[in-house]
Amino acid sequence: MFVVIVHIAALVLSYFVFKNYPFLFIACEAIIIVSIVIAWNLYKQLIQPLKMLADGTEAIKDRDFSVKFLTTGKYEMDELINVYNQMIDQLRTERTKQEEQHFFLEKLIQTSPTGIIILDYEDNIQQINPKAMELLNADEKEIKNKPVHEISNAIIQQVAQLKSGESKTVTLNGASTYKIQKSHFIDRGFPRHFVMIEELTAEILAAEKKAYGKVIRMMAHEVNNTIGPVNSILQSALKKENLWKENENLLLQHAIKIAVDRNQNLNIFMRNFADVVRLPEPNRKQLNLHDLIHAVAKLMEIKGQEKQVEFQYAFAQDEFYVFADEQQMEQVLINITKNAIEAIGEKGTIIFRTDISTRQLTVVDSGKGIEDKVAEQLFSPFFSTKKDGQGIGLTIVREILLNHGFEFYLKSFSEKRTEFVIKF
Repeated sequence: MFVVIVHIAALVLSYFVFKNYPFLFIACEAIIIVSIVIAWNLYKQLIQPLKMLADGTEAIKDRDFSVKFLTTGKYEMDELINVYNQMIDQLRTERTKQEEQHFFLEKLIQTSPTGIIILDYEDNIQQINPKAMELLNADEKEIKNKPVHEISNAIIQQVAQLKSGESKTVTLNGASTYKIQKSHFIDRGFPRHFVMIEELTAEILAAEKKAYGKVIRMMAHEVNNTIGPVNSILQSALKKENLWKENENLLLQHAIKIAVDRNQNLNIFMRNFADVVRLPEPNRKQLNLHDLIHAVAKLMEIKGQEKQVEFQYAFAQDEFYVFADEQQMEQVLINITKNAIEAIGEKGTIIFRTDISTRQLTVVDSGKGIEDKVAEQLFSPFFSTKKDGQGIGLTIVREILLNHGFEFYLKSFSEKRTEFVIKF
């Protein structure tokens, strides 16, 4: 507007000054026209960099790093264009690199064999990978975008108790062992937590079995080497009839018979331990689970009647078939039923419940229940809460069910309700 006003004023003044001098007026008009052209070119040279800067700023604002400018042949302008183009190239390279890293990290999280949970700034679950969902055995909709301290899942409750940088190994339901680690990373200047969950059950069981298997084999070898010759000598002595004609030797004869019986019991005792480490591979075949439960209940009926324990059945309407080793599954059910009777003590019920839709057997007893500190060790070898217990019953149950690939847990829900659940 300034340039326009100046040139209009020049035209008006030249008219009044040179109106009587046509040649001077025309010359003045020509000079004014040249000045307008020069002014217009100067204006364009001034505005063009600003327009280019505005276009570049809009492109950056829209995250469009594909916009670049051509050089104009003017030194100052070309310097600005070169700097802008270099900046755009660097931004485009960095964004591509960042997207590739983000894509790789997402793939890594989704396919990781370790469960990963990522929390937001307020410790709500923002992201959870498939392995973590499998370990938690929960629906994603039920836990996503919820605070960890409000979720009732047993593993999540352990996560809520951890601080950043801490790790913890926990055993749940007496059978599954998990290692939980909590840490944090900086996102836009603020810390965010993430959790890694790793199932250690298989590794711990393998190491455990290797350790106690070696001990049991050594013990069995030494016991058998001792019991065999000693029993042979004692049996030979008992066969010498002339030694026992005198009444005064009858007490000695009785003592020798007791020693033989005790040796036999010790031999059986060691054989029971040896069974834990030399279980044969399951000979799988199709079994009617309901018939198997009835057969085991019939076998345990007398023991149950002695304790006034009643067996109840809540079977599914249709027949329930499983693919398993009949003898080994019978041993599992006998151990579970025997433990349930002993937990009840006097007067109670044991309920056998089956559900075909979930492929699940639940044995519910009205016993005294299991304390939390005991529950973590129930399936550990040689651990027993009984005064004369060997601690191998539930160990054998665990080995058989793991060899079959069946999931299981033992948990008390109240003082008079304990469940042993097997998922086929």
